Formats: sequence, C-alpha cells, structure tokens
Amino acid sequence: MATTLTPDLFVIGAGASGLAAAFAARRLGASVVVAEKCEPGGISPRTGALALSALAAAAEKAAATVSGEPFGVLGEPAKVSLRKVHDHVAAVMRENAADDGPARLAAAGIELVRGHARFTDPHTVHVGEETQVRARRFIIATGASPVIPNLPGLFSVPWFTAETIFDNTRKLTHLVVIGAGPMGLELALCYRRLGAEVTVLEPGAALSHLDPELAEIALRRLRDEGVALRENVVVVAIHARSQGIGIDIRSGETASTLDASHILVAAGRSANLGDLELDAAKIRRAKSDVAALALTPSLRTTNPKVYAIGEAAGHAPAAHLAAIEAELVVRAALLGEPRRYDPASVPRLTLTDPPIAEIGLSEPIARARLKTGFTVLRASYAQSDAARAARGGMGVVKLIVGRDGRVLGAGIVGEGAADLIGLFSLAITARLPAARLADLAAPYPSHAELVRRLGEQAAAAAPVSVWDQRRFALMRILP
Repeated sequence: MATTLTPDLFVIGAGASGLAAAFAARRLGASVVVAEKCEPGGISPRTGALALSALAAAAEKAAATVSGEPFGVLGEPAKVSLRKVHDHVAAVMRENAADDGPARLAAAGIELVRGHARFTDPHTVHVGEETQVRARRFIIATGASPVIPNLPGLFSVPWFTAETIFDNTRKLTHLVVIGAGPMGLELALCYRRLGAEVTVLEPGAALSHLDPELAEIALRRLRDEGVALRENVVVVAIHARSQGIGIDIRSGETASTLDASHILVAAGRSANLGDLELDAAKIRRAKSDVAALALTPSLRTTNPKVYAIGEAAGHAPAAHLAAIEAELVVRAALLGEPRRYDPASVPRLTLTDPPIAEIGLSEPIARARLKTGFTVLRASYAQSDAARAARGGMGVVKLIVGRDGRVLGAGIVGEGAADLIGLFSLAITARLPAARLADLAAPYPSHAELVRRLGEQAAAAAPVSVWDQRRFALMRILP
C-alpha cells in the first residue's frame, strides 16, 4: 500500500538548490520532504564548482613551479600524477558529501525520500512505487545535465563531459575541448597547467555572454599559457584512429584535421525535466525554448502550486545563487510574498585566470538599454601596488554609473575579483552614489584600493551641490 505524505513543501532534487530551498523552508517552520534518486548533494552545481576549484588548486601548484622566474625563483616543470590529483579532488568531494548527507537532513527535520519523482496530476507527485506526495507547494530543483551535440562519430571514440572528467586518472596528451563557455575554458586551463596540450574549439565567440573587454583579458592570459583557442570553428566529424582520435573541423572555407588523444564535450547544460511528466501537472514549457520552463518573475510555473529553482529554472550553476534563489522562492511559495528574481542583481563569477566577476549592468547591456545615459569608469590593476608586487597587473575594474550618480553595474577581471564584486553588490543594493566609494578605508596594499580610486573618479566628475556652493560662499565672507 502506498504511503501518502502531505508536507507544506515538497522539493524534487537534493542538489545545492534543492537543499538550500529545503533549509530555507525549515527556518520558517514548514514541514519539508525532499526526493532524490541519487545521493543528497551529489552531482550538483555546488559539487561541480567545488570539484573544479579543487582541480584548479592542484593546477596552480603545478604552474607555480614554472612561473617564478620574474620573481627570481627558478624551477623545473612539476612532475604531475593525475592519479594523485584525482584522489585530492575525490577527498574534497567526500568531505562535502558528508556535510550534505542524510544525517544533516534528518537533524534539520527534513524527510528524505529515495526514488524517481514524477507528477501524476497538478497536486500529486509519486516517488517510486511506494510513496505519493500531496504538498501545499512544490519546488522543482532537478538540476541540469551536459548537452551532448550531434557530432558525427562522437560515440565511436571515448570522451569526457564536464562531470565525468573529474574521474580521470590518466595523463591527457592532447585534450580537445568542444565549447568555449566558462566550464570548458576553466578545465582547459587546468589541464594545460597539469601538462597536457590543449585545444579549444568554439563555433562562435568565446565567453560571448560576458563584457568583451573583460573577456579578452582572460582569453589573452589563456593563450599566453599555451591553450590553443580556435573560435568560429565547426566540428564536421570525429573518427577513431589506431592511435588517438581525428577531428575534422572547418573554419569558413578552410578545412583541416586535428590529432587528439582525448575529447571533452563542454557545449552547455540543459535542465533535467524530461522524466517529471510535466503535462500531468499542467506545467508548460517556454515558448522561446522548449527545453526550458515557462516561469513568472517569482519563478512560479504555469501550475500555481509549483516553482522551479537553480539549473532547472535555466539559471547558472552557482552555490551563492542557489541560496539567494531559495530564499526568494520559498518566501513566494509559502508566504505569498510577491518577490521578483533579478539575475542582474546577483554576482556572476567565471573562474578563468584571472577570474571575471560582474554584477548589475555590463557596458554592452547599458549601451543597449540606456544609450548615452550612463558613464563608464575604469581602474587598471597596473595602478594597484598590491597587483604590482605580485606581478598581477593584467586586469581592470569597470564601473557603470547612471546619470544620477548611482552605481548601476560593475565588472572586474583580475586577482581578487570574487571578493571585490561583493563591495559593488552592496553599493547597488544600498543604492549608493559611486562617489561614496571614495570613502572606503582600503588597507594598503590591497586590491580594494582600486574601488576607492573609482570612487575618487566619480567624486571628481560629480557637480558640487548648490548647498555646498552657498555654504562655501558664506564661509569666504566670515572672518
């Protein structure tokens, strides 16, 4: 006989987004049930970011042995054991899995149900064959999976995705990465530093979703480190050879063949929605993209009882984004608060080297929306003593300032970008004038000095207030 559960909230998926929503609901005192067919905290945006960070840390250690000459520190290329690099990443992941395991859910009063979840009507979800759930509200947090492009011959050779490559324990002689999005480029740089020859193939422009000025600095560093980046290239066919893999490519009218030892497919991700039987719940897909859900600004689906979050809602895989979305969705679902999800208000981080961080309006978006109603301020890392000391002068901080002087957006490419973007996030949230950044008491030396420099630029360009003009005129006539 099937068990029927009637919680306040039922979450489908126990990745980063699903767990964030579950804990947010428990903080409100709601009863919560979570369904997961794998392990809680398993293959999720948080796991992917953490695994990448662990791999990047190992790659940085390898690169440090050959990048010390400008500092007077000479060394030979490091001897890399991919088996031990794998073990390092796996150890980090095991620690993370323990943090998000069933015991933590039980301690928080969250009931975990194992199995595949599917809607049977607009108010009911069945999990496996033994459990049905009729909740007040539902959240779809099923995450996403790598998109596998239709490339002739791909399935005739071994290949990695941005998830399976973390299981690799062997040296990769020549890794060809198909896709120049953030994850593809981040992994390309890691494996280049770990000793592989790396070529990246992109049918369009690399990092096309980012401010071109910021992206170009990161891409220049990538090329300087030996990654062969080939843009506007189409993969025509892939074929196995007696030794290695052949990849036929075309750029314009020019055709050629690459010799590769391994392939990494990093052509994007698509929401895991196919097994949910959404039609039974009267949940419609987006008209502009049949692979995505039709969502309101509060991330509610066409079924008023069902919301979506994280990659299932078509958003970027980022742990900090999961927490923000979870709070918004849970309060909208359980408290009826009319909240809107604004992706521009959330910091966006790309872990290239140097990293890129953005928030609010970028320069291209501001130009499209505001025409000339904004100002761009810049501060180069070459102006920072902290960057000079570390020979990290390749970078820039950009500030988008509106006509009223308020900060509308910021973009950073350079060391410490992830930390600096938090200051601009606060400025945008608090609706601060850009000139107020000049009041920042930045320690010396630090990259935060660049924020203060931008504030000084804004203050110098701002007109003196009428009140200050009158006050000064009065003070001039006083003894």
